[in-house]
Amino acid sequence: MKPFIVYVVSDAAGDTGEAVIKAASAQFHPHRVEIRRFPFTNHIADIDHAVLQAKKYQAIIVFTLVLPELKDYLLDQSHKHQIVCIDLLGPVLQSFEERIGTVSKHRPGIIHKLDDEYFKKVDAVEFAVKYDDGRNPSGILEADIVLVGVSRTSKTPLSMYLAHKTYKVANVPIVPEISPPKELFTIPAKKIIGLKIDPYTLNRIRTERLRSLGLGSNATYAKKDRIMVELNYARKLMDKLKCTVIDVSSKAVEETASIILEKLSSDER
Repeated sequence: MKPFIVYVVSDAAGDTGEAVIKAASAQFHPHRVEIRRFPFTNHIADIDHAVLQAKKYQAIIVFTLVLPELKDYLLDQSHKHQIVCIDLLGPVLQSFEERIGTVSKHRPGIIHKLDDEYFKKVDAVEFAVKYDDGRNPSGILEADIVLVGVSRTSKTPLSMYLAHKTYKVANVPIVPEISPPKELFTIPAKKIIGLKIDPYTLNRIRTERLRSLGLGSNATYAKKDRIMVELNYARKLMDKLKCTVIDVSSKAVEETASIILEKLSSDER
């Protein structure tokens, strides 16, 4: 089945447009939507290129342009070439202007300005990379959040998601043959989040992982007996740590992160 192509035209990175398209495309599974970005579109020539590509591939265009001259030109060219073109920000900005009584600044990329929040995010991402997968136990002492769990419980993607919320996250794999870092027992339990998972779900995930690497599904890593040994060991360790435990079996990374953030918020009240 050929993918349905959507071009995201933006005067910044295009994150907003892509996020909206992903949310919309999720409603049409299993139809595949391919997103192609045209970021930092600041000239008429950029728009001409995007329009020609969209026409060539019978795609639609969604855009988040705030400069009126570029926005109007894109709409005009799309109409001329009979391309569906959707303005994601325009109606919202217009409603805000009417309600607030002030005209929009029409300045591209304001949301990504280099402020303190931006640098906190960068620091948090670098921290997550440095202390990923238990590489350096010293990160446990500096982290805002420490994730523990067996392999394939989404520790790394969850760490990166939380890092983009400016939290410094270290994650530690739980392996029966390797003693957990002593640092885990020296920090407050409220900082530790244990990730548990259903053994059948874990078996499926690990089997698919082996297949993607070109390996056979009969490897010990994906065997049910081995999985049960790991999960039982992990449960006992989490009990010992007295940490919060979240079942990630049927949860998306965003959902798990939301639970963690809510817990942090309630701890601070």
